Amino acid sequence: MRMRVVRLVCSIAVTSVCAHATTLLRMSLAKLTQTAKAIVRARCMGNSTAWDTGEIWTFTAFETEEVWRGSPPAEVTVRLLGGRLGNIASSVSGVPRFRAGEDVVLFLEPTRRGDFSVVGWEEGTFRVRRDVRTTELLVTQDTAALATFDPRTRQFQAEGIIQMPLSAFRARVAQLAGSGAVGTR
Repeated sequence: MRMRVVRLVCSIAVTSVCAHATTLLRMSLAKLTQTAKAIVRARCMGNSTAWDTGEIWTFTAFETEEVWRGSPPAEVTVRLLGGRLGNIASSVSGVPRFRAGEDVVLFLEPTRRGDFSVVGWEEGTFRVRRDVRTTELLVTQDTAALATFDPRTRQFQAEGIIQMPLSAFRARVAQLAGSGAVGTR
């Protein structure tokens, strides 16, 4: 029993050190679109956490509302490192977290386990919100507030899509994906 506690403490310490060392390279919208096997607009249905291969993982269920690329299922499960189980928490910089009811656009890649991960973590996560004045749907990229490393300029900068109309964002992604239209479910 004591050895398990020592291993757990060491694992948490190593995870904490690694989490602070996370550096995200900037990915353009073109690179996100090129890399993603599926792009969806979806509504978060809820989260669960579990241990897997010695790490805490958060599994978020999304109801697919629009398919912009690929052939994802009507319900998508996204697996991301970190979360909270009981009194143990694991946090990794750059990993997005979702709340039930949230409307998002996600750039996804399948995992070997049959679920999905978000391309570029926060870079591939776009929150959809309604402007209270105009009622227009707007998209903001999570990295709009997260400093990422730009290898070209060799600097960290917070940059991303902020308050872009959803219709313009959808059209831009469709253009980058090489097709003129995106589908809905």
